[in-house]
Amino acid sequence: MRNLKVMMAFRGTHYHGFQRQPNAVTVQETVETALSKLLNESVTIQGCSRTDTGVHARQFCFSMQTGNPIPARNFIRGACGYLPEDISILSVEDVPPEFHARFSCKAKQYMYRIHNSESKNPFTTDLELHYRRRLDVSLIREAASHFLGTHDFAAFCTGASKQKNTVRTIYDIRIEQQEHSVVIFIKGNGFLYNMVRILVGTLLSVNEGRIALDELDLLLRSRDRLRAGITAQPHGLSLYRLFYEDIECPEQIHL
Repeated sequence: MRNLKVMMAFRGTHYHGFQRQPNAVTVQETVETALSKLLNESVTIQGCSRTDTGVHARQFCFSMQTGNPIPARNFIRGACGYLPEDISILSVEDVPPEFHARFSCKAKQYMYRIHNSESKNPFTTDLELHYRRRLDVSLIREAASHFLGTHDFAAFCTGASKQKNTVRTIYDIRIEQQEHSVVIFIKGNGFLYNMVRILVGTLLSVNEGRIALDELDLLLRSRDRLRAGITAQPHGLSLYRLFYEDIECPEQIHL
């Protein structure tokens, strides 16, 4: 039996997240259906992460087992032929039996895109949050620096009381301005439910003066979800990069 590591990308606009659900179309169900046809066997895939409805992935990994000896090139071509246009298989390789897409992952990097303009961009309406207020990039960079390092992120999690452990480490935050877009990259060893979207919502609250910079450390320590910002809309979020090798990540912000 082969254990495969498969990398894919998807546009999450028309899916109710990655994980299979009984009454909704998901990425997992769509991929499993396509691969079952390709390999002529029942396929179950193990994803690296859950994603919310409307969230995208530039790089998403899943692992799976198969007895089919299909070569990698044929796997990619065949799978892409069965899949819809908004899901693509990027690569496939044989890996040791102990590899698991989720549990073998050392770190993840998410990207959140904001279209910062009075006018909307009709070409990115499902890929970027349209934010009309002026974004003070220097201010939100300073705010983001408070989240670096190891913290209890219970205040930045939906349903934190159901989580056994809400401590996570943020290795790096990078904020780039690209013409009318502001792009936020957040890299960490793991993320809680809605954590990235709440972090972004909190940065926007700082930008609007709703939360002061000197409140952020206390907000973290409070573990109170009600003190953090809103959960930013899902369509601006993408799983951007995965790390499966041991990494050294300086706990600093890139300006």
